Amino acid sequence: MEHTAVVLVAHGTRDARGAETVRRLAARVAEALPATEVALAYVDVQTPLVGEVLDDVMTRHSHVAVVPLLLSRGFHVDVDIADAVAAHPGSVAVPQLGPDPLLAFLMVERLKAQGVAPGAHVVLAAAGSSRAVAAEDVGSAADQLAQEWDGPVTVAYAAGTEPSVPAAVAAARTAGAPTVAVAAYLLAEGFFHDRLADAGADVVTAPLGDDDAVLAVILKRLA
Repeated sequence: MEHTAVVLVAHGTRDARGAETVRRLAARVAEALPATEVALAYVDVQTPLVGEVLDDVMTRHSHVAVVPLLLSRGFHVDVDIADAVAAHPGSVAVPQLGPDPLLAFLMVERLKAQGVAPGAHVVLAAAGSSRAVAAEDVGSAADQLAQEWDGPVTVAYAAGTEPSVPAAVAAARTAGAPTVAVAAYLLAEGFFHDRLADAGADVVTAPLGDDDAVLAVILKRLA
């Protein structure tokens, strides 16, 4: 049976800009699904947490889709969200947003819009995770970006995992890259994205945000 409600689950942030970006994205999903109740939940930092939102939504709906607004698998997907879904029969989690070719297209559009010329070295900057499956997802995202970008692409992490973004930028310059751009593989503004400005790159793209491509990935996960 088709779900009649959707719970979008973001990481959570103390950054007002990032929080507003996620709220805008949730509003866009609700606008695209006028016959479906759309609720927003979090796994960290902000409230309400996903379990609390499911407690509420499932008083009105018996079939609920849970969408991780996260770009790779990791503890939050495999534990926090999975445990909340397991505790609420009738809810089901769909895959997280990344990797997805639509997000690779979006990163290329962002690079071109900021004047990054073909051939430039691009560092895909993701949030770090201690889980190997997260690194695999980020690697797949970089492969998808490399298929669309006419130039070298390497992976780095904003925090917690090596290589760091500054180290990846420095390595690209040591290898002779005349231009190094950082493609932010992050959903919204916040601590991680702010750190990218100090990585030494020539260009840093904006977070993926509430772009049409992100909305399209969410709707594809729900199809």
